[in-house]
Amino acid sequence: MPPRDPREIQLEIDSARESLAATLDQLTYRTSPSRLKAQGQAAVVRFLQTPAGKATVGAVGVLITFVVVQKIRHRND
Repeated sequence: MPPRDPREIQLEIDSARESLAATLDQLTYRTSPSRLKAQGQAAVVRFLQTPAGKATVGAVGVLITFVVVQKIRHRND
């Protein structure tokens, strides 16, 4: 096996470095707390606009009303 050209080795190193830097940039972007927070908020808003989301909000409202009424009744007993 003939010895490798140092310039070729340097080009491979530079290419690997650029690839690693791009990968790190992608990971930084994907795991950004502010980006993840915004995605989560958008997902919640989308869900709440669906029929299932609206039904969930209504059910929670009914449950809270029931609990409050029960507490008020219990105090008056």
